[in-house]
Amino acid sequence: MKIHIITIFPESFNSYFSSSIIWKAKEKWLFELELYKLNNFSDDKFKRVDSKAYWMHWQVLSPEPLSKSIEYIFNIVWKKIPVIYMSPSWDLLTQKKVEMYYEKLVDDFIIICGHYEWIDERIIDIYVDYKISIWEYVLSSWELSASVFLDSFIRHIPWVLWNIKSLEEDSFSHKLNRQKEYPIYTRPEIFMWKKVPNILLSGNHKKIKEWKINNLS
Repeated sequence: MKIHIITIFPESFNSYFSSSIIWKAKEKWLFELELYKLNNFSDDKFKRVDSKAYWMHWQVLSPEPLSKSIEYIFNIVWKKIPVIYMSPSWDLLTQKKVEMYYEKLVDDFIIICGHYEWIDERIIDIYVDYKISIWEYVLSSWELSASVFLDSFIRHIPWVLWNIKSLEEDSFSHKLNRQKEYPIYTRPEIFMWKKVPNILLSGNHKKIKEWKINNLS
């Protein structure tokens, strides 16, 4: 699987994708990441990629460089692949939807990271298959939202997580009926006069399973 990201600021992904679980998955070639600087597809002499919106006061990403970058990716992979637009509205991301996207996006796909206000609506009409928002608020740059989506997405790839049960019993997972996880404890057994629940120390798997179900929130 290769993930193609169109962005004005490719360097903003460097720190996140070079650390922790995501970095290890990338090092194992469980997925590939390709970054495309949108300005490289601009015909403007100053490599501008935005213009003022009609009858509004903000800047919008122009359709020409976006179209050229998308078509360029289609050409190098020899086919049309799904296009995602990270946006501050439309389809709000949930764990259930992350699982749905993982089932649908089984091969290469493109993510467009907007900037300024929006992108030209004609790009959405012509190219975009999925419009994803991480919540109902606006960011200055959508590289951050793309990272949030990809973190939740990539951890579903086999062998990214060391223990598959970590994925099965995540908060809002199907196995937990889309509820938050039960309380979690570790050693020491007593910390600041608070003790780990006795049931978790009992070794009784049936009773522990019941306790987990009863303590979902």
